[in-house]
Amino acid sequence: MLRNKKFFLFFFLIVTGASAQSVFFSKLEGKVTNLNKGIADVHVMNTTSNRATITDKDGRFSIATKLNDTILFSAVQYKRMTLVVSRAMLESRSIIVPLEEFINELDEVVVRPYDLSGDLSRDMNSLNKEKVYVAATLGLPNAYVKPITQAERKLNEATTGGGLVPLNPIINAISGRTKYLKKVLASQEKYARTVRVREYYADSLFVKHLKIPENKIEDFMYFCEVDNAFSAVVDSHDKLKIWEYLKLRSNAYLKEADEE
Repeated sequence: MLRNKKFFLFFFLIVTGASAQSVFFSKLEGKVTNLNKGIADVHVMNTTSNRATITDKDGRFSIATKLNDTILFSAVQYKRMTLVVSRAMLESRSIIVPLEEFINELDEVVVRPYDLSGDLSRDMNSLNKEKVYVAATLGLPNAYVKPITQAERKLNEATTGGGLVPLNPIINAISGRTKYLKKVLASQEKYARTVRVREYYADSLFVKHLKIPENKIEDFMYFCEVDNAFSAVVDSHDKLKIWEYLKLRSNAYLKEADEE
């Protein structure tokens, strides 16, 4: 009987605390776009209350806010945007948040003061090379252990806890934080695979052999990302296998583009 009372009190405190936190908040709904198209997997964070969410496949989101809260919108390949919640935004049924593409361009490349010729073998011989000291060369333990990412660290913190009954996994599961962090980690891992593929092949190969217009390469890569086979193929590190996969996906992508 005493155990039931303790459990009821613990559950009551969680529900009461969650209700008290949400009394002064309103739900802000909207859509994140670029060129009038919704952007999926954009991080939407209320930096005032530390609440966060991610846009769905159509770019739509819903987040708890109150007047004068600051909302940060961030996504890979897009410029960050911050909005201060106004009364008009809270009273509107939905808002549109347009993001601009982030393009990092260099006007020119300067090789001075090293006076590099462009001939790698000759330039390497002419440079003064000093011995590099890193964990591996010093024989330190865990020298080859891959450091975990911020998303992996946050997910680990959310799903572990001390004591006989760890509370972190319970609270984070109830609040949806664990599910959110898993989605963030999966999104980052998929984008890391896309970056790896782009490093394997020059843009000219996409244009010449896959018939993908240069300004559509990023869109094509996202088309590949959402395919269930993408992760396994890229993780094989077999460049020929990956290229064959890209050829098959390019046919499907171009066919879909023609039908639109």
